[in-house]
Amino acid sequence: MREGIHPPYGPVVFRDRAANHAFLTRSTMTSEKTIEWEDGNTYPVVDVEISNVSHPFYTGTARVLDTAGRVERFERRYGKQG
Repeated sequence: MREGIHPPYGPVVFRDRAANHAFLTRSTMTSEKTIEWEDGNTYPVVDVEISNVSHPFYTGTARVLDTAGRVERFERRYGKQG
């Protein structure tokens, strides 16, 4: 690895505001905001919109699209070819 070209890699807290969930990991992202973590140390905190706690795929609230109905509606509107 070349010296001086890589961003610093350290502990960061990612916080999902929608689900009121936070987790500590390592990342190159930084932030001016900080938070005191459960271990008593202070870490930079990055707010995210979606995490595994609030994402519809992981929570089981994902919607299933009716693709058959969409195809039929397209064929009715524009006619079935050949």
